[in-house]
Amino acid sequence: MFEQPLVSILMTAYNREKYIAEAIESVLASSYTNWELIVVDDQSSDNTVAIAKSYAFKDTRIRVYINEKNLGDYRNRNQAAAYANGVYLKYLDADDMIYPHGIEAMVNAMQQFPEAAYGFSFFGEQDDTVKYPILYTPEQAYNEHFLVKSFFYQGPGGAIIRKKFFDEVGGFSGKRYIGDTELWLKLSLKNNCIVFWPTLIWWRKHEQQENVHESKDYEALVSRHLLLIDFLKQDNPMSVDQNNRAILNFTRIYCHKIIRFFLSGNFEASNVLLKGYPVSAAKLLLSLIPINRINRMFIF
Repeated sequence: MFEQPLVSILMTAYNREKYIAEAIESVLASSYTNWELIVVDDQSSDNTVAIAKSYAFKDTRIRVYINEKNLGDYRNRNQAAAYANGVYLKYLDADDMIYPHGIEAMVNAMQQFPEAAYGFSFFGEQDDTVKYPILYTPEQAYNEHFLVKSFFYQGPGGAIIRKKFFDEVGGFSGKRYIGDTELWLKLSLKNNCIVFWPTLIWWRKHEQQENVHESKDYEALVSRHLLLIDFLKQDNPMSVDQNNRAILNFTRIYCHKIIRFFLSGNFEASNVLLKGYPVSAAKLLLSLIPINRINRMFIF
């Protein structure tokens, strides 16, 4: 008789033969056991599928699927979610690992806050001044990202999502590099979220990662900025004053990038940014003035 797992662990893979065994082993070592592991290969040309299938042969909780054609990062994540039976979707990239306590800690936190649509584990060190897990309302999450620090820049590997909310917003849009940030912004428009302890996932660093490619793609800077401005220009949980300050702040940051590229001699990058989101010379100059010295009448 089929027993529905509470957590669907979704592992998308493309040419990850060097790492996928460790990723799967980390799931098998979890203290939490009511899961299914769904591996979806995106037309790998190495031994990724063979390695994954060797684990599926030994553990019926593991299933392996192969796409008929290459879907790319976020579309493949949606494909993996389509196979899921769990209440929660837990992404784990095939080149990362989850610590033995990771899934259990996430599930316990989500059950503690049943109104939360999703939660994620931050990169970096633990903040000892706060007590985890932390519940954020939509307004708090948006204010944290746009007025305090980068809140929505966490990758899917550190997140767990209630499937019903994932389905309600249609999953990932498929936009390269920014699909995860876009999803968190969508989910947080009307739903609470949770921040977990920052020691639940181990993120591997290597040259084939998407964030390495993104760091070399100037168009990605434009796309990310346009995404943020788009959410600031539509109805969101922030007040009018907070929203205006956020637009001003992020436009200034964008202008600083243009100027920095130009002064360093990277004219290609500065031109890409100017073409993607044109700003006037006046705005560029104003961005060099400390914000507390700009008259309130100047709104970017």
